[in-house]
Amino acid sequence: MGDYSSFNCSNLPPGFRFYPTDEELVVHFLQRKAALLPYHPDIIPDLDLYPHDPWDLSGKAMGEGNKWYFYSRRTQVRVTGSGYWQSLGVEEPIYSSEGSKVGMKKYSAFYIGEPAQGVKTNWMMEEYRLSDSAPTNNKASRSRRNSKINDYTKWVMCRVYENDDDDDGTELSCLDEVFLSLDDLDEISLPD
Repeated sequence: MGDYSSFNCSNLPPGFRFYPTDEELVVHFLQRKAALLPYHPDIIPDLDLYPHDPWDLSGKAMGEGNKWYFYSRRTQVRVTGSGYWQSLGVEEPIYSSEGSKVGMKKYSAFYIGEPAQGVKTNWMMEEYRLSDSAPTNNKASRSRRNSKINDYTKWVMCRVYENDDDDDGTELSCLDEVFLSLDDLDEISLPD
């Protein structure tokens, strides 16, 4: 793996952005990682997420805009220095363009504080894992998978971002903002 502290998507040619679909994250990145197949460019790092708070991912994970991408090992320990990741209980299947199920996506939110007593933040994580039927038929990967050290079927792909709950996609005009800022219409005196 390379040095990710200096990598960002500004290294791509003008007009190119790292904006993968769920299918692309699972099929083109995570399946290749699990099968121990090379992929180029090798831009997504391996990162043990749980010692890192989400706001510390810049320079450690591959970033595009306000989203960070990285591989991590599946684990039950989800505690960081300042808080913990709590699953929201929502899982979605990921389907290939041919219609076969290739993976699952699980949503988690970041809480500051101790587990069960934390305060929910706007930080979200989408954790992608391969479905049980996802192909990893490579002979080399099967023999390496039998080794506990190289059990790559336990890898997940993570997308972490700060969710802006206040942004509903609409913008107010300057005049709308003025009208909304008025507290009481009775206090306004209009000319006769």
